[in-house]
Amino acid sequence: MQSHTTTVNGIEMRWEEMGSGDPVVLLHGIPTCPKLWRDVAPLIQGRRVLAWEMPGYGASIPQGEGRDISISAQADYLVAWMKGQGIERAILAAHDLGGGVAQIAAVRHPEMVSGLLLTNAISYDSWPVPLVSAVAKTGSITKHAPDGSFHQLLKMMFSKGHETDAAAESAYEAHAPHYEAHGEAEAFVRQAQSLDVEDTKAIADQLPTLTMPARIVWGAADEFQKIEYGERLAEDLRAPLRRIEGGKHFTPEDHPKIIAEEINALIQTVDG
Repeated sequence: MQSHTTTVNGIEMRWEEMGSGDPVVLLHGIPTCPKLWRDVAPLIQGRRVLAWEMPGYGASIPQGEGRDISISAQADYLVAWMKGQGIERAILAAHDLGGGVAQIAAVRHPEMVSGLLLTNAISYDSWPVPLVSAVAKTGSITKHAPDGSFHQLLKMMFSKGHETDAAAESAYEAHAPHYEAHGEAEAFVRQAQSLDVEDTKAIADQLPTLTMPARIVWGAADEFQKIEYGERLAEDLRAPLRRIEGGKHFTPEDHPKIIAEEINALIQTVDG
């Protein structure tokens, strides 16, 4: 995938892109970046695939300084970026926080979302998870923790969210360098303190009104986002739910083939 940068409403925005055709936009969460989709994107068939980076995350961490990077704001940034790229309608495929962004964008601008895939996404009152909430509450302590302790926290998150040590290590190598380059724990605290569960609770009762095709894929052993929330999303969106038994949180990294299969199935439904 090729890296791209543009400025939208004064915000420098980044994304990774490959392919051509109707667009599929991939959305990441915390503590990840577009590299979350590195093994999924090449398997998406016959589409322009764009993995967008939320301002305040990944290489765009500096764009979060002094700016609203809540999930509600991110949905507005996403829509502004899509319009800037001439994307009138797209399939949104989203993980973790990105799933909240996708739900809010779909509720606010249903005409711009042709299909919706959610995998181990935040929703309703499922978040922030206790670990991230603790970081938000103890921000000043976290910022001044001993050298290396923040990276132990990252490693723990990836270890709890992946099925194998190798996958957790690969994820750490993909995502941790952005924190190293842009403020370490201070950047993570800023992300954690921006999270407000009211953002998804506010649109929860509108999810059943959405009419675009949707699919849900869930790692059933996820400690961060329980399968019960995937089941509730599937019911509200009238969407099939594909359970990954034994699957944990970071499904795009642990099960890229399954995620790509579901995106390709959604593409067929949208085209049909």
